[in-house]
Amino acid sequence: MATAGKVIKCRAAVAWEPKAPLVMEEIEVAPPQEGEVRIKILYTSLCHTDLFHLLESTDNKGFPTILGHEAAGVVESVGPGVTEFKPGDKVIPNSGCQCRECKFCKSPKTNLCERSWVNDHIEFMSYPKTSFTCRGKPILQFTNTGTLAEYIVIRQIYVVKIDDDAPLDRVCLLGCGVTTGYGAAVNSAGVTPGSVCAVFGLGAVGLAAVMGCKNAGASRIFAVDINEKKFEKAKVFGATDFLNPQAYNKPISEVLIEMTNGGVDFSLECVGNTEVSRHALESCAKGWGLSVLVGYTNTDFSSKPIQLIYGKTWKGTLLGGFKIKDGVPKLVRDYMSGKIMLDEFITHRMNLEQVNDVVKLMKTGQCIRCILDMSK
Repeated sequence: MATAGKVIKCRAAVAWEPKAPLVMEEIEVAPPQEGEVRIKILYTSLCHTDLFHLLESTDNKGFPTILGHEAAGVVESVGPGVTEFKPGDKVIPNSGCQCRECKFCKSPKTNLCERSWVNDHIEFMSYPKTSFTCRGKPILQFTNTGTLAEYIVIRQIYVVKIDDDAPLDRVCLLGCGVTTGYGAAVNSAGVTPGSVCAVFGLGAVGLAAVMGCKNAGASRIFAVDINEKKFEKAKVFGATDFLNPQAYNKPISEVLIEMTNGGVDFSLECVGNTEVSRHALESCAKGWGLSVLVGYTNTDFSSKPIQLIYGKTWKGTLLGGFKIKDGVPKLVRDYMSGKIMLDEFITHRMNLEQVNDVVKLMKTGQCIRCILDMSK
């Protein structure tokens, strides 16, 4: 392409500081270096982790930054040593990586990778080195992506090539939220046919977890949320029972234990709230109940040791346990064959200049996912 090897100037929504509106800016995007790919972002969306960083950060670490890590686009150019991609390839950039060479990538037990930014730079939620500049200042790429920019540069180990006929305005959701929630159920929890499940939080991640429980054959799926307007959407994805914790004068874990004659087989916490995480664990059946922490937060969590001594399991998940280069292309094909849903997550469509409206909608629970069309 004509822009290959050159600095590109483009639009981006910059988060200059926490708890402040995003600002539309013109930024400069450097050419890709060794092992890197430059991608033209066509569609993107925001998720809870973006909002948590923007609205709940307590200091300026990780700022200024460009948010966004659910996206799809087309390779514009590649740096030296890149053999897996070529200009024109349809791709999904990811906040997780798969180098295929480290001990984690070679193990079937995990989707972690030794080369991930998460291992050494979690306080910034980004590599400190960036390809973005604005007003002469470096701008971080949130979770190594930063897809609220028209172009990004990212290492090839974070990029997934997908089928040419995949609809980018829908499969972009597989960059994080849907993949995380769905995989939390089918991979990390390992939901079994005939089991009873509870999903706490009915945002996109929680709804994807409901879908995963349904596809895994769960016989009963409790959808738990304080926003009852989300129950109808949860029913679409397979939920069978609906609980609002505020409607009871006892902990929701006790309610679930009573309604299931001892507790659920699997629970998935998709909020990112440590109090909810505790309720999710305590709602599990003694002896074999398993609870998965799915939602992101950076605060301490706790429960009484007897909960684990009873034989319950408490574990976490990152990107639903999927090794990205193996798992995400398959999920794209599963969508295209009708095995999983994506269209049903999309409640709004806007353009990049409306991104602050999206933040407000998500903050108030009025939006599951909004697709931002970066071409407009």
